[in-house]
Amino acid sequence: MGATLVQYLATGRRRCAVARVFLRPGKGQIIVNKRPLESYFPSEAARTLVRQPLLATETSDKFDVMILARGGGLMGQAGAARLGISRALAEYNSELRPKLKELGLLTRDPREHERKKYGQKGARKRFQYSKR
Repeated sequence: MGATLVQYLATGRRRCAVARVFLRPGKGQIIVNKRPLESYFPSEAARTLVRQPLLATETSDKFDVMILARGGGLMGQAGAARLGISRALAEYNSELRPKLKELGLLTRDPREHERKKYGQKGARKRFQYSKR
């Protein structure tokens, strides 16, 4: 029988985005939807968001991270990946949990897109009132 693959699975969500995270022992490579992190997320802000839990727990060179992200926009996917990585790290070592919790990395951001209402321009914005 072959060697078993050690990996930690977790799911992160943000807005409409869902990220499935696979944490495997490795050299610190991050792959998002079969592409390197740098080519998938063009903005430095999104890349920093994804790396945040690994840097906070000083495990960025211990794991290879594979992320399958779908739905939402790029920043939503980055936020979902951040939550997924944090949850996977907490599953890997429960001693990292207090540090991640203190930084707010294990909290799911509840803010969702608000639907457009009828008779209005958007969710909150109204049409201009004309007195005459």
